[in-house]
Amino acid sequence: MAQDRSTEVLDAVPIGIMRVDREWRVTYLNPSGGAVVGYTPAELVGRDYWDAFPANVDGAFGPAFREIMRTRQGATVEAWYPEPLNAWFEVQTVPEDDGGLAFYFTDVTERRMAQDRLAVLAAVSAEVAGEMDVAKATARIPQLLAPALADWCILTLLDDDGRPRDVGWWHPDPVKRPALDRYATIRMSSLPASAPIMRVLRGEEAVAAAAAGVYDVLPEGGTRAALMELAPRHGVAIALRGRARTLGALTLWYDGGEPSEPVLDTAREVAERLGLALDNVRLFHQQRQLAEELQRSLLTGAFEHPQAEIAVRYTPAAEAARVGGDWYDAFLQPSEAMMLVIGDVVGHDTAAAAAMGQLRALLRGIASYSDAGPGEVLRGLDAAMAHLRLGTYATAAVARLEQTPDEAARGVTRMRWSNAGHLPPLVIHPDGTLAALAEWKGGLLLGVDPTCVRTEQVVALTAGTTVLLYTDGLIERRDSDLDEGVRRLRAAAADLAGRSPDELCDELLDRLVQGRPDDDVALVAIRLRG
Repeated sequence: MAQDRSTEVLDAVPIGIMRVDREWRVTYLNPSGGAVVGYTPAELVGRDYWDAFPANVDGAFGPAFREIMRTRQGATVEAWYPEPLNAWFEVQTVPEDDGGLAFYFTDVTERRMAQDRLAVLAAVSAEVAGEMDVAKATARIPQLLAPALADWCILTLLDDDGRPRDVGWWHPDPVKRPALDRYATIRMSSLPASAPIMRVLRGEEAVAAAAAGVYDVLPEGGTRAALMELAPRHGVAIALRGRARTLGALTLWYDGGEPSEPVLDTAREVAERLGLALDNVRLFHQQRQLAEELQRSLLTGAFEHPQAEIAVRYTPAAEAARVGGDWYDAFLQPSEAMMLVIGDVVGHDTAAAAAMGQLRALLRGIASYSDAGPGEVLRGLDAAMAHLRLGTYATAAVARLEQTPDEAARGVTRMRWSNAGHLPPLVIHPDGTLAALAEWKGGLLLGVDPTCVRTEQVVALTAGTTVLLYTDGLIERRDSDLDEGVRRLRAAAADLAGRSPDELCDELLDRLVQGRPDDDVALVAIRLRG
């Protein structure tokens, strides 16, 4: 009587319950469990468990259940059961006194799919967050989506001229990847205007279609053959939209028919995030180009002099599209002496760029009107900054290359030098050796004290000597100090001493900042001719 009552209670429990004896023969199945596993109690009770559920023999459940039977230690197991159930199950397994096991199980497919969808969204967001390179932003996206949201997929982007180009694709089955490679490589050249992806690229939000319909509109040949080899049954193309335009499309293919609405909702959200991320990349590059053009418009163009070979470089910071305060200049004074300037206004914004433009113009005017040496030019600039209340700070170094007729005949040039808080110049002698750093003294930066006395140093340079002027972006790193940066620069310059000024500048930028400086870099190299 008690046993009958217990069975009645178990039959009414809303979760699945199954029992097996120590020989793995099923002794009980409640109705709720039967509705989940596809057997009625009458069909299952008395059967061998492994015969009834063959996928569990070597699947995730089987080894775990056998271990529980051996150790008599209960555990909860969650895993996927394939055809014909195609579902995720959470099974709490409890050893019973008669030597068998009791399984308390529920179908958790909906929960697992929701978790998987959230995981995909998180992975996609992490992949594209803050990434300003289109190739890097899109490289791994297809692998994140298949098989989580589709059996296989293709990512398509529109180039600057509006032409579609497949930039990434993925199939989890390595056997089918060659066919997908062929299909993705050639499909854009043969798709008709009525194809789902073409409609999406023209402005529709999403277009779903049976694969049979896609086969019908494809011309005979490689594209159709490759798609038929992949053998999908259903496809969905979803637009990747930016703030005001379509940037591309995501094509998801399904081998088993139409996807569920939750899967499509997740795919739409993925497409939305991808579209915004790609739009951010596009806007970043537009702003960066505008900033760089503005910066370059404020700088001196190519400068030529019969007594020197000159190369200049300006490289903006890689981490943001912004103008800054770095500048260089080269011009002749009324006495025909060549004046070289390198400077850096404090700040990295449009205010710094505007201040840089003012200081550059002021320095040029003072030097051209007065024909004064570097120390007096810097003193006059400091006084002008105070009088005009510019309210900014800057470092600057000014060098004047001058010759008497006798010095010119002997191939000697005097470099008169004054430094307002800037980094010392780098002098490479004709034999490849470097001048000692102790020779170059720095003074107070501009904007602090207009009464500061500016001193000068003078050094005689022979033909073939190279003088390098640079801003701190060339040597400054987040993980090291400026002294270490100067040592790196000197080592690289000694190694490159025989290169032309143009090659020297390019190689230094490549070696020291790999083309992606943390800060703006202004660089001037001058080699004296005989």
